[in-house]
Amino acid sequence: MSKQFDVIVIGGGPGGYIAAIRAAQLGFNTACIDEWKNSKGGPAPGGTCTNVGCIPSKALLQSSEHFEQAGHSFADHGISLSNLSMDVAKMLGRKDTVVKQNNDGILYLFKKNKVSFFHGRGSFAKAVEGGYEIKVSGTTEDTLVGKHIIVATGSNARALPGAAFDEDKILSNDGALRIPAVPKKLGVIGSGVIGLEMGSVWRRLGAEVTVLEALPTFLGAVDEQIAKEALKIFTKQGLKIELGVKIAEVKTDGEGVAVNYVDAKGGSQILSVDKLIVSIGRVPNTIGLNPEAVGLKLDERGAIVVDDDCKTNLPNVWAVGDVVRGPMLAHKAEEEGVAVAERIAGQHGHVNFNTVPWVIYTHPEIAWVGQTEQQLKAAGRAYKAGSFPFLANGRARALGDTTGLVKFLADAKTDEILGVHIIGPYASELIAESVVAMEFKASAEDIARICHAHPSLSEATKEAALAVDKRTLNF
Repeated sequence: MSKQFDVIVIGGGPGGYIAAIRAAQLGFNTACIDEWKNSKGGPAPGGTCTNVGCIPSKALLQSSEHFEQAGHSFADHGISLSNLSMDVAKMLGRKDTVVKQNNDGILYLFKKNKVSFFHGRGSFAKAVEGGYEIKVSGTTEDTLVGKHIIVATGSNARALPGAAFDEDKILSNDGALRIPAVPKKLGVIGSGVIGLEMGSVWRRLGAEVTVLEALPTFLGAVDEQIAKEALKIFTKQGLKIELGVKIAEVKTDGEGVAVNYVDAKGGSQILSVDKLIVSIGRVPNTIGLNPEAVGLKLDERGAIVVDDDCKTNLPNVWAVGDVVRGPMLAHKAEEEGVAVAERIAGQHGHVNFNTVPWVIYTHPEIAWVGQTEQQLKAAGRAYKAGSFPFLANGRARALGDTTGLVKFLADAKTDEILGVHIIGPYASELIAESVVAMEFKASAEDIARICHAHPSLSEATKEAALAVDKRTLNF
């Protein structure tokens, strides 16, 4: 006999598990289906983010940053080290522990909030009276019926044509997180978030890293001033970044990988590496979902078609996160998951794409919210800009990390904050203040008038806001 639920969530990543928890909090009898497995075959909810994305990459970034600081910065603090070495196996083991802690945390939250968890792949079977029949295939076979269905199946890494992932020599984000030893030479195709973060990890540990980017500009989605600063910094650190390249062929052999490409000047080149990370974007994941069984509509990209409220073409079927339009960000998925659960309850869920923060966890970190200067110029919007360097910030000097700046963009007439862009220490944390400010339609003057603790990195945010009116106090 089918098990009946008010809400069934297919997918246990950030969008899915958060949607399930919020639905349960709102009084709905809720189920969540997820098929991720740990090394022992047990459930590992959390999706790409927890298992092979956000969480493990940050663990490796932290470990590799400690290693680089020990080798290059500790001496400035009077700390002497000799025979510095990195135990890669132990580093990967710590990463796996961090992942498991997050997996277990989600399972605990399901139990705490009385969400029924099913370990397996969820797929549409048919529409039935009062909802939809969902088949669970995995550790156990189950048939569920739900009045409301929320699809949160995420995305998969996009492979390079003719160069399928083998996770040994040609790596997706998954394989990039499991390289067992530091490669002598590492290639990265794509200079996006994943490419730069993983390239940074292995560069810090001693790999010679070359990044090949098809676009003629570096970090095209980032404010141009910030992107130029980032390119200069990463190049100085040792990342070799080539822009405007065209990949011709990728071959593997017993030695490694050979990438044949045409450089920006039209010359034929060959890059020979031990490992190749391909990070050229992600594609919506509907593998095994069986959308045709109920007539669920997909677009030309394979994404589920939804409206502004995440409603699909089917009554009471919703979709959130990477499997729909919009930025493929874990926190965007979470916000959509909460909003959908609240809309099912008759409330007014809220997601503002213009105040979704973006972060690249390199060193220095890059974070931004709102519009870039080039977007404002293209739109013909009159604006004012102000910036402040961390070089003039007392806390940054004490940290020994003065690279980068904070930049504000505000409306020329109203002074409303239109965008904030940061490259520097703890940018991922500093951006939150600006997200809040923009959500409340604050002006640059509002931030400039708020008292910020001294000494703190956040003072650079205040000073950048002051700079919009050309009245910085410390620069």
